[in-house]
Amino acid sequence: MSSDVRFTDFKSDKQPTWCPGCGDFGTMNGIMKGLAETGNSPDDTFVVAGIGCSGKIGTYLRSYALHGVHGRALPVGTGVKIANPDIEVVVAGGDGDGYSIGAGHFIHAVRRNIDITYVVMDNRIYGLTKGQASPTSREDFETATTPEGPKQPPVNPLALALSAGGSFIAQSFSSNALRHQEIVQKAIEHDGFSLVNCFSPCVTFNDVDTYDYFRDSIVDLDETEHDPTDRDAAKEKILDSEKEYIGVLWEDEDAVDYNTAHGVEGNMADIDESGAPEGATDLVREFY
Repeated sequence: MSSDVRFTDFKSDKQPTWCPGCGDFGTMNGIMKGLAETGNSPDDTFVVAGIGCSGKIGTYLRSYALHGVHGRALPVGTGVKIANPDIEVVVAGGDGDGYSIGAGHFIHAVRRNIDITYVVMDNRIYGLTKGQASPTSREDFETATTPEGPKQPPVNPLALALSAGGSFIAQSFSSNALRHQEIVQKAIEHDGFSLVNCFSPCVTFNDVDTYDYFRDSIVDLDETEHDPTDRDAAKEKILDSEKEYIGVLWEDEDAVDYNTAHGVEGNMADIDESGAPEGATDLVREFY
């Protein structure tokens, strides 16, 4: 890791094609600044992205990157971190990618406590596929495919993470640049699986969960007496459906990450002079 890294070092030469005003711009900037502030460099960072508008982030960041298939970003990030514990792994996705088709992978990545940072750009709608209700959409949110609303309660990703044994659960707002960066930075510094659910407004298809709505509704936990190491307090805040909290809701400071717990050390790509284990090539071919 380097102390001379600037966040601009993470900018690629590709210009984002998100809609003007999209919350994903702010979310991405906070990720880049968080990585730089924690001393990571593009050479020791791997970004995995899912499907949807958020899935483009790997193109706009200069680092190792992979644009995966729908809902499968976390398994890829898990594999990368186990194969090379020394690399910083950031997984980025949207509420549809992460909490719908990817929900099963989400829960198991949380409970394994893989040392990766998962930033979800939650705009409460499917943006890339033109405005359908997502898992986090309101029960009465009207869209072309749900003209009377989904008529089912939205998924609470923070509650899912807590119930699965999550060791770091936070929420941010893409428009609040400094706080978003601070929260992402804390997530990267945490040893274990870190969830940052980021309110990232869709200016094209969601005229309910807007920048103004979040600015008027958000409660910053740093301005309260919340103790993020108090699990009962975290549970109370997470289940409070009347408020939109940002900040670190829960952090288990005694959590042990997966690689440490299982004795996974060193880059698996580094093979000593004796070469690969006997039969390894045949095993790879069997599953290829």
